[in-house]
Amino acid sequence: MNTKCKLLVLGLSLLAACSQTPGRHENVVLEKASQCPVHLQLGQTLTLTLPSNPSTGYRWLLQNPAAGILRSLGPEVYSHPEDAGIVGSAGQSLWRFQAQAAGESHLLLVYQQPWAPEVRPVQTFDCAITVK
Repeated sequence: MNTKCKLLVLGLSLLAACSQTPGRHENVVLEKASQCPVHLQLGQTLTLTLPSNPSTGYRWLLQNPAAGILRSLGPEVYSHPEDAGIVGSAGQSLWRFQAQAAGESHLLLVYQQPWAPEVRPVQTFDCAITVK
């Protein structure tokens, strides 16, 4: 077997080893607590989207990010529908995580005014997460 052919076979072998099993690492989208508990595979991505309206002074605050099993893929991203056309209208806050270690934990967020932590949160989002 010549060198070019050997390199081709080696390259294809490496590509096959790096490929993912179809469906194994699909993104899981979580929008409400009724979708919990959530079961993830190592490497799988979790996208959490919650209704939010920062113009009221309230924000979702990450209390427990399930740090032992999830890794944050960036900061919170807020977006609002462009077609609403109303100043102060509600939008969505989005977080992305990746399952990094096997285990169980909770993803816990509270909706409150950041400058008043002593005031009880208006809403709480608590989701049990299992990574295998």
